[in-house]
Amino acid sequence: MAAQVQINEGVLWVGGEAYPLRNISHVGQRRMDINKGAAWKKFFQATFVWLVLGGILVAAADAVGVIIFIAVEAYLIWKLVTTLQIPPVFGLVLNTSGTQREAIWSTRQEEIQQLIYEVTKAIGNPDVAQTVINVEHAVQNNVIQQYGSGNIGTAQHSGSGGIQAS
Repeated sequence: MAAQVQINEGVLWVGGEAYPLRNISHVGQRRMDINKGAAWKKFFQATFVWLVLGGILVAAADAVGVIIFIAVEAYLIWKLVTTLQIPPVFGLVLNTSGTQREAIWSTRQEEIQQLIYEVTKAIGNPDVAQTVINVEHAVQNNVIQQYGSGNIGTAQHSGSGGIQAS
């Protein structure tokens, strides 16, 4: 999904969010990756539980039980593979009045680096003509947070964009 970032009359616009350039004290980027160790741990735990339950099912239902057992294990493998294939996301981080905010997220680091350059340039010269930057690989939904052991969940954030892990 594409998103548009505008710098106009001393204000940085990211979607419906406005950041006055004079209030921005720091511009940087953040990288979020899937916690692959936690994803593998979750897979092994689910597989162990399914081996016990599936073994009981196979003993009770013969051929139908085997088919169900294989289908559920294939589903668990599919969930693991799709989780491990989630690309890293890169966020534009703005510090304003002591508050750090992630303004927009992209799957392409180059787009965030371009934004950092343009915003920094605009902070140094806020009376520059309007600048419009298109972020072609912006992401939506929630951002993956990796706080705490084994956490591959999601958390809300302010600003546009994000990515969701299941």
